[in-house]
Order: sequence, then structure tokens, then C-alpha cells
Amino acid sequence: MMQLVFRFLAGGAIVSLFAVLGELLKPKSFAGLFAAAPSVALATLGLAVLADGNVYAAVEARSMIAGASAFFVYTFLSCRLMMRHRMRAAFATVGLIPLWFAVAFAVWLGFLR
Repeated sequence: MMQLVFRFLAGGAIVSLFAVLGELLKPKSFAGLFAAAPSVALATLGLAVLADGNVYAAVEARSMIAGASAFFVYTFLSCRLMMRHRMRAAFATVGLIPLWFAVAFAVWLGFLR
């Protein structure tokens, strides 16, 4: 129960901090970027440190880097398909989900296993 309370409080505080940071930056489209993923990742890592220690949190952080790398490839190719080849967003994004998984698995296999 305490983990849920901590996750709620830490997540809310960090989301608010990143939302304020996003509002201060130009263009305003950064606000959503700074309000979501980094704040959830920091709350998760903080909880991992408190609950399971630094070693476990380090493994979690490396896993997040692998997922972020795969997500970068996914978003880059999604944007490219939609902008250059005029593909509909639903087809590009859903169609590339297996690519995200493949890249994440390859990074895990090559660097994290």
C-alpha cells in the first residue's frame, strides 16, 4: 500500500515539475513531451531504488534506454512513412509496432542480457 502512495505522490510531483518545465520552453508542443515519459520514468526509478536497491534500479534504467532507443527508431520511421510516402497514420504506427519490438529485443539481446 505504501508503494502505491509513494508512486502516486512522487509521480504527481514529477509530472507537475516537468509540465512546468514544458510550459516554460518554446514551442509549446514540448509541454506534452516533458510532462509524460520522463516523469513516469523517474518515479519508477525512485520507487525501484527504495524498494529493491540501486542494482535493480540500474537494470531498470538500462531497460528504459533500450526501450527509448527502439521507440526512437519507431517514431523516426513512422514520421518518414507518413511524410514522404503519404501513408495514413493508423497504418504507419500500427504496422511498425513489430519493428519497435524487434529493435527493443535486439538491443536487449546485444547489450542487456
